[in-house]
Amino acid sequence: MRSELIFQTPYWFIIFCVLAGLGYAFLLYQPEASWGKKLNYVLAAFRGITVALICFLLLSPLVRRTETSVDKAKIVFAIDNSESVGKHGEAVMAQVKQAAGELAASGFEVAFETLDGAGDGNADSVRFDQHKTDLAGMLQTIRSNFEGRNLTDVVLLSDGIVNQGISPAYSRFPFRVSTLAVGDSVPKLDIRIKDVVSNRIAYLGNEFPLRAEVVANGLQGKATTVSLKQNGRVIQSQQVIIDRPDFFKAFDFKASSAQKGVQHYTIELGSVSGETSGRNNRKDVYIDIIDGRQKILLMALAPHPDIKSIRSVIEANDNYEMDINILSISNTPLPAGTKPYDLVILHQIPNVLGLGNTQVRKFIDSKIPLFFILGNQSAVSLANTLNRSLFINAAANNQVDKVTARYNTSFQQLNLDAESLKLLERLPPLSVPFGEYNISSGTETILYQKVGTLNTNKPLLVLNTTGEQKTAVLAGEGLWQWRQEEFAQTNKQEVVDNLFQKLIQVLSVKEDRRKFRVYPIRAEFDAGEQVSFQTEIYNDIYEPIFGQEVKLDLIDEKGKTKQFTYTHTQESPRFNVSGLDDGVYRYSATTTLKGRQEKVSGQFVIRNADLELNNTTADFGMLRDLAGRSGGTFIAPAALNNFIQKLKSDRPADRLDSSEDMVELIYMKWLFFLIVLLLGAEWGLRKYHGGY
Repeated sequence: MRSELIFQTPYWFIIFCVLAGLGYAFLLYQPEASWGKKLNYVLAAFRGITVALICFLLLSPLVRRTETSVDKAKIVFAIDNSESVGKHGEAVMAQVKQAAGELAASGFEVAFETLDGAGDGNADSVRFDQHKTDLAGMLQTIRSNFEGRNLTDVVLLSDGIVNQGISPAYSRFPFRVSTLAVGDSVPKLDIRIKDVVSNRIAYLGNEFPLRAEVVANGLQGKATTVSLKQNGRVIQSQQVIIDRPDFFKAFDFKASSAQKGVQHYTIELGSVSGETSGRNNRKDVYIDIIDGRQKILLMALAPHPDIKSIRSVIEANDNYEMDINILSISNTPLPAGTKPYDLVILHQIPNVLGLGNTQVRKFIDSKIPLFFILGNQSAVSLANTLNRSLFINAAANNQVDKVTARYNTSFQQLNLDAESLKLLERLPPLSVPFGEYNISSGTETILYQKVGTLNTNKPLLVLNTTGEQKTAVLAGEGLWQWRQEEFAQTNKQEVVDNLFQKLIQVLSVKEDRRKFRVYPIRAEFDAGEQVSFQTEIYNDIYEPIFGQEVKLDLIDEKGKTKQFTYTHTQESPRFNVSGLDDGVYRYSATTTLKGRQEKVSGQFVIRNADLELNNTTADFGMLRDLAGRSGGTFIAPAALNNFIQKLKSDRPADRLDSSEDMVELIYMKWLFFLIVLLLGAEWGLRKYHGGY
């Protein structure tokens, strides 16, 4: 380290510092002392140096310090320790270790990196057992770990097979990547299931498709079967006839389930004589069968074109199941509790005829979300007391007004496109009650009324989601005309449908008000991965609380149960479970809150993807491309020693890194101790010889 003194004042000011020290020492030690002239000079020198040094520090001199370090050239051996490399990688690891030792002896810094980061810089700990290969991710990790350091070369030992992430050949790195190619690039005789395409979710009782993609190499003229199984039972089978050397064909299956929850299906190929491996003849598929359709009731006073329009909007979404009850036809309102409806749409109810008015009160008592649509037969005064969102002081003669709609651009609760909603202003008017309009606290206006060309602040469509019961009110009828006119103008029915679909969605969605929640952080985990459970516990005002003991039970497909107990703390809100085999697991968790037992349950899946078996043919072309793009070298194992010798002979220069900082001299601690030492020595000598 090199230091340089810099003055902020003229350097000749040092003379005044020296003079101050001499003057102070002369005045203090001028008289004859009892301890002798020599000691007097020593004490005067201590005091003079101390005073001069203090005065010098008052000039605020700076010290510029420059520190230089040597950053040696570095080489990282990136080891693709996946299953597909396996024995081929193990066979050349002895050469790699020897090469690393030679490079270290010649002055390189050598490190090791693996796909899972578990190599810890030690080649002896490398195990070829990873179930997926993300070479780009490993090289990006190396880039991050050695950012700003003198990393010149990476030697990648791999077979070039990538089944996770992107191909590294399309990424750029600030170092040369030389590829050490291992593996067999000759395709093996094999038949396998390349992929299975299916929906992750299906509805209870519905038929759903599965597509199995089968590939085969070099088995022309042979045949087998591909089967869809569940719990060992064959649901469907199809014959596979391999009619060409590079065979590929997709096979479609259909299945259904009468059981809710995650269902485990298996696509399996029969064995073929001559194939090299049977492990890739099977794939597991997990489909979540749900009875999750939200149930919507449309209750109307009488037949009306709006009813068909609303039905078309709702049934466009498969997640909804809809019932329609027209009171003037059936004259039998649905009894409360017939179905656990998620939303009730009331068209001209409450009404002046009194049909269905009692039923509305039962819906309100049940806290079911309600969507009121007013019309000519609506009892406006009664609707004011029931909807609790929009209040209309209607004219005494039941006068109606014709209004178009104007979107409220300040409304942010739904993600709506304000520009497209300008179309509403060009659609036919709705019939609304004439009078004064007011909204309750917490109610937001989605659409305003527009009378001719006059914009008003009267609400037309409002939404309230703040209370225990969500409500919306459309103050007029004639929705069917909107959809017809939109189609006439645009040949589509998107704007109006999208508005009401989102409104229905926000009304019907259920809020989770549970005080105890335990759930896995993902619905699916890879085999060998830890399963993390997030725990949330709340008090009566939904503030998080901690310290509760939680019991967790895991049940596998065979009915075997594993039990765990943990304490929920703020520092550790997650509980991890490891060592689970692949399959469907159901869990239940319990805790005690205020003397009452709370319980939650759910399920998750452990997948054994076996990605390494999808392709076992080495891709040397990708490795050549990667090396060429980065300025590296494609290396065969037999040529590794020559490559190492070339690296040693063309060794990159070490890099000198220098850092510079500037501080005031007064901040250097050694000066403080020097001053204390001088003053302490002076005081001690004076006291020892009887001075004061």
